[in-house]
Amino acid sequence: MKETLEIRWHGRGGQGAKTAALLFGEAATATGKYIQAFPEYGPERMGAPVQSFNRISSQPIRTHSAVLNPDVVIVLDVSLVEQVDITSGLNEKEGLLLLNTAQKPEEIRARLNFSGRICTVDASRIALETIGSNIPNTPMMGALVRACPVISLEELIEDTKKKLLVKFRHRPEIIEGNLKAIERAYQELKG
Repeated sequence: MKETLEIRWHGRGGQGAKTAALLFGEAATATGKYIQAFPEYGPERMGAPVQSFNRISSQPIRTHSAVLNPDVVIVLDVSLVEQVDITSGLNEKEGLLLLNTAQKPEEIRARLNFSGRICTVDASRIALETIGSNIPNTPMMGALVRACPVISLEELIEDTKKKLLVKFRHRPEIIEGNLKAIERAYQELKG
Protein backbone atom coordinates (compact mmCIF):
# COMPACT_ATOMS: atom_id res chain seq x y z
CA MET A 1 0.00 0.00 0.00
CA LYS A 2 1.28 3.46 -0.77
CA GLU A 3 1.87 5.82 2.16
CA THR A 4 -1.65 7.27 2.09
CA LEU A 5 -4.46 5.68 0.09
CA GLU A 6 -7.16 8.18 -0.94
CA ILE A 7 -10.66 7.02 -1.86
CA ARG A 8 -13.58 8.98 -3.29
CA TRP A 9 -17.09 7.51 -3.03
CA HIS A 10 -19.82 8.70 -5.44
CA GLY A 11 -23.44 7.93 -4.74
CA ARG A 12 -26.89 9.37 -4.40
CA GLY A 13 -28.42 10.52 -1.13
CA GLY A 14 -29.84 7.46 0.60
CA GLN A 15 -27.48 4.89 -0.99
CA GLY A 16 -25.05 4.91 1.91
CA ALA A 17 -21.91 6.53 0.48
CA LYS A 18 -21.33 8.42 3.73
CA THR A 19 -22.00 5.34 5.84
CA ALA A 20 -19.70 3.19 3.69
CA ALA A 21 -16.83 5.66 4.01
CA LEU A 22 -17.32 5.77 7.79
CA LEU A 23 -17.67 1.99 8.22
CA PHE A 24 -14.69 1.30 5.97
CA GLY A 25 -12.59 3.89 7.78
CA GLU A 26 -13.51 2.48 11.18
CA ALA A 27 -12.64 -1.05 10.01
CA ALA A 28 -9.22 0.22 8.87
CA THR A 29 -8.74 1.92 12.26
CA ALA A 30 -9.44 -1.37 14.01
CA THR A 31 -6.45 -2.86 12.14
CA GLY A 32 -4.13 -0.14 13.46
CA LYS A 33 -4.25 2.20 10.48
CA TYR A 34 -4.79 5.95 10.63
CA ILE A 35 -7.84 7.15 8.77
CA GLN A 36 -9.97 10.06 7.72
CA ALA A 37 -13.57 9.50 6.64
CA PHE A 38 -15.74 12.45 5.70
CA PRO A 39 -18.64 13.39 3.43
CA GLU A 40 -18.98 16.38 1.16
CA TYR A 41 -22.51 17.55 0.62
CA GLY A 42 -24.69 20.55 1.05
CA PRO A 43 -28.45 20.77 1.02
CA GLU A 44 -28.80 17.62 -1.08
CA ARG A 45 -31.81 15.44 -0.67
CA MET A 46 -32.60 11.79 -1.26
CA GLY A 47 -31.38 10.85 -4.75
CA ALA A 48 -29.08 13.84 -5.27
CA PRO A 49 -25.38 13.17 -6.06
CA VAL A 50 -23.14 13.04 -2.97
CA GLN A 51 -19.49 12.29 -2.32
CA SER A 52 -17.62 10.86 0.63
CA PHE A 53 -13.92 10.31 1.16
CA ASN A 54 -11.36 8.16 2.95
CA ARG A 55 -7.69 8.55 3.62
CA ILE A 56 -5.95 5.49 5.03
CA SER A 57 -2.32 5.33 6.11
CA SER A 58 0.07 3.43 8.34
CA GLN A 59 1.35 6.84 9.54
CA PRO A 60 -0.54 9.79 11.07
CA ILE A 61 -2.37 11.81 8.41
CA ARG A 62 -1.52 15.49 8.48
CA THR A 63 -3.48 16.51 5.38
CA HIS A 64 -6.88 18.07 6.06
CA SER A 65 -8.17 19.01 2.63
CA ALA A 66 -10.42 17.60 -0.04
CA VAL A 67 -9.36 14.47 -1.91
CA LEU A 68 -8.52 15.82 -5.37
CA ASN A 69 -6.42 12.97 -6.77
CA PRO A 70 -7.93 9.75 -5.44
CA ASP A 71 -6.25 6.39 -5.84
CA VAL A 72 -9.64 4.68 -5.87
CA VAL A 73 -13.05 5.95 -7.05
CA ILE A 74 -16.12 3.96 -6.03
CA VAL A 75 -19.43 4.59 -7.79
CA LEU A 76 -22.58 3.32 -6.04
CA ASP A 77 -24.91 4.38 -8.89
CA VAL A 78 -23.71 3.95 -12.47
CA SER A 79 -26.22 6.57 -13.69
CA LEU A 80 -23.89 9.17 -12.14
CA VAL A 81 -21.52 8.55 -15.06
CA GLU A 82 -23.71 10.89 -17.13
CA GLN A 83 -23.98 13.56 -14.41
CA VAL A 84 -20.63 13.68 -12.62
CA ASP A 85 -17.01 13.54 -13.80
CA ILE A 86 -16.30 10.40 -11.79
CA THR A 87 -12.75 10.01 -13.15
CA SER A 88 -11.70 13.56 -12.23
CA GLY A 89 -8.20 13.44 -10.73
CA LEU A 90 -7.96 9.63 -10.98
CA ASN A 91 -4.58 8.47 -12.26
CA GLU A 92 -5.15 6.25 -15.32
CA LYS A 93 -1.93 4.29 -14.77
CA GLU A 94 -2.27 3.48 -11.08
CA GLY A 95 -5.86 4.33 -10.14
CA LEU A 96 -8.82 2.02 -9.65
CA LEU A 97 -12.39 2.71 -10.74
CA LEU A 98 -14.92 0.44 -8.99
CA LEU A 99 -18.53 0.59 -10.17
CA ASN A 100 -21.86 -0.88 -9.10
CA THR A 101 -23.15 -2.25 -12.38
CA ALA A 102 -24.05 -5.52 -14.07
CA GLN A 103 -21.86 -4.41 -17.00
CA LYS A 104 -18.42 -5.86 -17.57
CA PRO A 105 -15.35 -3.66 -17.08
CA GLU A 106 -14.72 -3.59 -20.85
CA GLU A 107 -18.18 -2.12 -21.46
CA ILE A 108 -17.55 0.64 -18.92
CA ARG A 109 -14.10 1.33 -20.37
CA ALA A 110 -15.59 1.98 -23.81
CA ARG A 111 -18.33 4.15 -22.31
CA LEU A 112 -15.98 6.33 -20.23
CA ASN A 113 -12.90 6.39 -22.45
CA PHE A 114 -10.86 5.54 -19.34
CA SER A 115 -7.77 3.38 -19.82
CA GLY A 116 -7.06 2.66 -16.13
CA ARG A 117 -8.07 -0.32 -14.05
CA ILE A 118 -11.82 -0.84 -13.87
CA CYS A 119 -13.68 -3.35 -11.71
CA THR A 120 -17.43 -3.92 -11.57
CA VAL A 121 -19.84 -5.75 -9.32
CA ASP A 122 -23.64 -5.86 -9.37
CA ALA A 123 -23.94 -4.53 -5.82
CA SER A 124 -27.57 -3.49 -6.30
CA ARG A 125 -28.62 -7.04 -7.17
CA ILE A 126 -26.58 -8.43 -4.27
CA ALA A 127 -28.14 -5.90 -1.87
CA LEU A 128 -31.66 -6.75 -3.03
CA GLU A 129 -31.02 -10.47 -2.62
CA THR A 130 -29.29 -10.30 0.77
CA ILE A 131 -30.62 -7.19 2.51
CA GLY A 132 -33.94 -6.78 0.73
CA SER A 133 -33.35 -3.21 -0.44
CA ASN A 134 -31.21 -1.44 -3.03
CA ILE A 135 -28.63 0.04 -0.68
CA PRO A 136 -25.35 -1.01 -2.34
CA ASN A 137 -22.88 0.44 0.17
CA THR A 138 -21.90 -2.68 2.11
CA PRO A 139 -21.49 -4.85 -0.99
CA MET A 140 -19.23 -2.18 -2.45
CA MET A 141 -17.05 -2.36 0.67
CA GLY A 142 -16.60 -6.09 0.04
CA ALA A 143 -15.66 -5.42 -3.58
CA LEU A 144 -13.22 -2.74 -2.45
CA VAL A 145 -11.23 -5.05 -0.18
CA ARG A 146 -10.99 -7.58 -3.01
CA ALA A 147 -9.83 -5.01 -5.57
CA CYS A 148 -7.61 -3.06 -3.17
CA PRO A 149 -6.65 -5.20 -0.16
CA VAL A 150 -5.89 -2.41 2.31
CA ILE A 151 -7.54 -4.60 4.98
CA SER A 152 -8.64 -8.23 4.79
CA LEU A 153 -12.17 -9.43 4.16
CA GLU A 154 -12.19 -11.00 7.63
CA GLU A 155 -11.14 -7.73 9.29
CA LEU A 156 -13.84 -5.82 7.38
CA ILE A 157 -16.55 -8.33 8.30
CA GLU A 158 -15.53 -8.51 11.95
CA ASP A 159 -15.54 -4.75 12.47
CA THR A 160 -18.68 -4.14 10.39
CA LYS A 161 -20.52 -6.79 12.40
CA LYS A 162 -19.59 -4.99 15.64
CA LYS A 163 -20.85 -1.66 14.28
CA LEU A 164 -24.09 -3.14 12.92
CA LEU A 165 -24.77 -4.96 16.21
CA VAL A 166 -24.89 -1.59 17.96
CA LYS A 167 -27.42 -0.13 15.53
CA PHE A 168 -29.45 -3.22 14.58
CA ARG A 169 -29.17 -5.53 17.63
CA HIS A 170 -32.93 -6.20 17.47
CA ARG A 171 -32.88 -6.85 13.72
CA PRO A 172 -30.39 -9.70 13.19
CA GLU A 173 -31.61 -10.24 9.62
CA ILE A 174 -30.21 -6.81 8.65
CA ILE A 175 -26.85 -7.62 10.21
CA GLU A 176 -26.64 -11.04 8.57
CA GLY A 177 -27.84 -9.67 5.21
CA ASN A 178 -25.18 -6.97 5.16
CA LEU A 179 -22.42 -9.40 6.07
CA LYS A 180 -23.54 -11.79 3.32
CA ALA A 181 -23.63 -8.86 0.89
CA ILE A 182 -20.02 -7.99 1.72
CA GLU A 183 -18.91 -11.59 1.17
CA ARG A 184 -20.83 -12.03 -2.08
CA ALA A 185 -19.51 -8.81 -3.61
CA TYR A 186 -15.99 -9.87 -2.65
CA GLN A 187 -16.54 -13.14 -4.55
CA GLU A 188 -18.44 -11.68 -7.53
CA LEU A 189 -16.09 -8.79 -8.40
CA LYS A 190 -15.14 -8.58 -12.10
CA GLY A 191 -11.95 -7.05 -13.41
